[in-house]
Amino acid sequence: MENLWETPCGAEALIAEMDGGAVGYALFFPTFSTFLGMPGLHLEDLFVKPEYRGHGIGLALISAMGKIAVERGYQRVEWAVLDWNQPSIELYRSLGAASLNEWIPMRVDGEGIARLAAVSSQNIVS
Repeated sequence: MENLWETPCGAEALIAEMDGGAVGYALFFPTFSTFLGMPGLHLEDLFVKPEYRGHGIGLALISAMGKIAVERGYQRVEWAVLDWNQPSIELYRSLGAASLNEWIPMRVDGEGIARLAAVSSQNIVS
């Protein structure tokens, strides 16, 4: 597994190849934990073409991310998984991953970003 791509914003990708072509990827970027006072990695997307699933490619990609985290001295590797994706949840748990049930993911997108940006400190209730 080779780290083939890095963006100016710090995102990186690992590309899995078989049969002379790309069959999967892991897209990730560094994070920082104020709890630990240490950096980590966030896996944004892990994808393997359907016809190549079940061959250990996803496992190889996430393992390669773990190796990168170890090499860099990072203390966490984190990601989200859809609640209906039971095969992936089972794989991740078998690797020692734990669900963070006490955390609720939040997101602002689309027009919500503009509304967020327009909030003034006068509108904030303390």
